[in-house]
Amino acid sequence: MQLTSTFFQPLVAAALLCLLQGGAAAGAPAAAQVPGPAAIKAARHAVTTYRKDVVDSLAAMVSFNTVADKDVPFESNPQHLGFKKYLKDHAARLGLDYADHGYIVIIGLGAASERVGIITHGDIQPVDPTKWKKSPFVLDRTSEPGRLIGRGTEDDKGPIATAMYAMKAIKDQKIALSKRLELYVYMAEESDWTPLSEFLKTHVPPQINITIDAEYPVVTAEKGYGSIRFTVPRLPLPDSGAYISEFGGGFFGSQIPEDARAVLANVPAPLEAAIRRRAAAQAGMRYTFTPQGSGHLRIEARGISAHSSKPQDGLNAVSMLAAALDVQPWPATTAATLVTFLNDMIGTGIHAEKFGGVAYRDPFMGPMTLAPTVIKDHPDGTELTINLRRPRGKSNAEVEAQLRAALAAWQQRRAVALDKLALYISEPWVQASAPQVPTLLSVFSHYTGVRNPQPVSVGGGTNSRLFPSAVSFGPAMPGKVYTGHSEHEFITMRQLLLNLQMYTAALVELAK
Repeated sequence: MQLTSTFFQPLVAAALLCLLQGGAAAGAPAAAQVPGPAAIKAARHAVTTYRKDVVDSLAAMVSFNTVADKDVPFESNPQHLGFKKYLKDHAARLGLDYADHGYIVIIGLGAASERVGIITHGDIQPVDPTKWKKSPFVLDRTSEPGRLIGRGTEDDKGPIATAMYAMKAIKDQKIALSKRLELYVYMAEESDWTPLSEFLKTHVPPQINITIDAEYPVVTAEKGYGSIRFTVPRLPLPDSGAYISEFGGGFFGSQIPEDARAVLANVPAPLEAAIRRRAAAQAGMRYTFTPQGSGHLRIEARGISAHSSKPQDGLNAVSMLAAALDVQPWPATTAATLVTFLNDMIGTGIHAEKFGGVAYRDPFMGPMTLAPTVIKDHPDGTELTINLRRPRGKSNAEVEAQLRAALAAWQQRRAVALDKLALYISEPWVQASAPQVPTLLSVFSHYTGVRNPQPVSVGGGTNSRLFPSAVSFGPAMPGKVYTGHSEHEFITMRQLLLNLQMYTAALVELAK
């Protein structure tokens, strides 16, 4: 999932629900209880019969490193092909049908013309194996009791495993379905939506769809994704005095960076002490200071990685290290210019408060978020990537104009020329027509005990926006830290089984 805070807005959500339900007429017959007996029975069967099998299936899926590889085409990537073969064989074992459309596979149950789609993805984000207690491609069931740790456990192989066993449980119960169930597994959600968009130009999707790649209770809005990328040109190093010779950090664009590093030259003891004091004042950050040859000092910062759509869940090592170095004006090296930019324009906040006049918020979708994610060295300079997530309330043109104005003003003020500036801004998405929302909310309320749950907005972008009448339904609980895209991804056993029950009940209600 490409996921900000969840914002419960009862008034807005109530209005949406009224619209979706068509407005109940006074004196109309009471609606049937949701979930009904058949749904509850199937969900109980799923969790009592398949609690071990769903974990074993997740373990098999996690074993495939389905990161997009720019050097190996998808069509010949053994990890992707192996994952699809597992899905095909597993579908056959469960008595489900399977169709391979290249980047998309469809696993189905039933033969009705009306259909309910369950939208997922089988690809994953990059991973640094050195940060895991065990291999990220071996499901770790023991290191942290109650947690199933591995890349893809939450995003999005756990949901695939639970959806398949939900369908199996429904098949076991011989429930008469008036709609066919179709599980869509897309293999490039984290890297390239073009193949799916092209597929949907000729493929007729289901009439009703749920994406299981976000949060509960029901997601009816997603922020627009954006990025700012530029290069600070290579500048000469000073002949004397203290200066910053290197500054870097981050792993990939949609992850809040857990690591950052800097190398300083000719640092006197009082200056080092000042930096150490600032670093020590940053709650949760960990620093190491290592003297190197020729009077250099290497500083390594360790924060907490998170999905870039939820920067509040992480601790941005790049931002924090730049703030720790903000103890004096530094000579204008490439690295120091980058540090100055980070402190001037971003700081340690996450809502673009310092980035000109671009910051804003929407009452339902929440505030814009903005975070530096990756710094890369190139022969001609150092490249910075900034990730942003924007709500409705401004046009793309307005956001881009404000970003460009802020960047131009900074360059003029600091007498710096940034190279290769590239901006990408996408539209936020709001689902205004999804008749399945009341059913999903009722299922969520029944299994969690949450009274009167309401639709929410998230910062990430899912494939919901490509399918008709789609909304997201889990797998992450509201108010919990989302671990997808992090270097400590897991799903709890409790949550996996809760998802299995809710998915089974919801699919029965939507398709019976």
